[in-house]
Amino acid sequence: MTDKKMLVFIGSYAEAADNGIYVYSMDMENGALSRLDQVAGVQNPTFLSLDAGKRRLYAIGERLEDGRRQGAAVSFAIDPVQGKLRELNRAGTVDTTTCHIQRDAGDRFFVVASYSGGQVGLVEIGEGETIGRLLDAQWHEGGSVHPERQDRPHPHSAFFSPDNRFVFVSDLGLDRIRAYRLNAEAGTLEFHGDTAVQPGAGPRHLAFHPSGAYAFVINELDSTITSFRYNAAEGTLQTLEVVSTLPAEFEGENACAEVQVSPDGNYLYGSNRGHDSIVVYSIDSDSGKLSLVEHTSTRGGHPRHFSLSPDGDYLLAANRDSDNIVVFRVNQESGKLEYTGNSAQASKPVCVKMAVFPAE
Repeated sequence: MTDKKMLVFIGSYAEAADNGIYVYSMDMENGALSRLDQVAGVQNPTFLSLDAGKRRLYAIGERLEDGRRQGAAVSFAIDPVQGKLRELNRAGTVDTTTCHIQRDAGDRFFVVASYSGGQVGLVEIGEGETIGRLLDAQWHEGGSVHPERQDRPHPHSAFFSPDNRFVFVSDLGLDRIRAYRLNAEAGTLEFHGDTAVQPGAGPRHLAFHPSGAYAFVINELDSTITSFRYNAAEGTLQTLEVVSTLPAEFEGENACAEVQVSPDGNYLYGSNRGHDSIVVYSIDSDSGKLSLVEHTSTRGGHPRHFSLSPDGDYLLAANRDSDNIVVFRVNQESGKLEYTGNSAQASKPVCVKMAVFPAE
């Protein structure tokens, strides 16, 4: 009997009256999922941040202020033995709805991104690891070449750098990765610089290589991944190459979503919505260049998010339009994915987070 258990947390599109956050246990031998808890009361908890060490889960949500939908976040205590969530608090964030939340490595801040409002917000972590005050907000301006999707700014995600000195914001509307310096003492975000991607790319999510030498951005609009060399001292990105996420013969519509690097740094994974697949690349550790390994069907529609398990043995894909979470085993030698035969149903799943906890 193992003394550890894997818990999987799912965020989804949901009305406040309906279940929107789900907790599953995953059998670490075969990948089978069993639902342990489900939580209602949060409007559209579409992205989660997990602090396994402190047994906390954070979810974005929405609040109504003067009849307008605005950003909110909710904190939960995790009972790892029962796999249950207990709400601790909820608080407003920026004055428009958000799509992404990440906690910093120092456990002092959250950063949230507002796709619809063109904002990035810095929120303090409150007493007891709860949602604290909004400390700072930055507004983006401008647009790019796509007449409908890039007529204004659309920050889609915000990630802290590995050393926690910078925040990198992928702005789909601007075709730019905007960097802010984190002034931890003042509790502010200070503009540091922009890195442009190709016009019409639509950058969405970012992943750093475990070595800290590289970063990879998946571009929603033109179905590509841009590789960068990361200069940690300067907090700058240097473009290395751009590769397609799609098979050469594919001619349908597609939009990319999530990108992650394997824990060992050998492989990169990205999701295609339309082709409904995970693309796998090998990463050259010396150059950061990518080589195609395979495309694997996600066995569902619109894989808006996926996550690799901490040990790199599994990948879980959240298919929004087919209401399922599908479990793949990762061959860590080749990077390839194999369907385990296991999946679970959840309404409109769009975010997956997982971690190992003590079983008792």
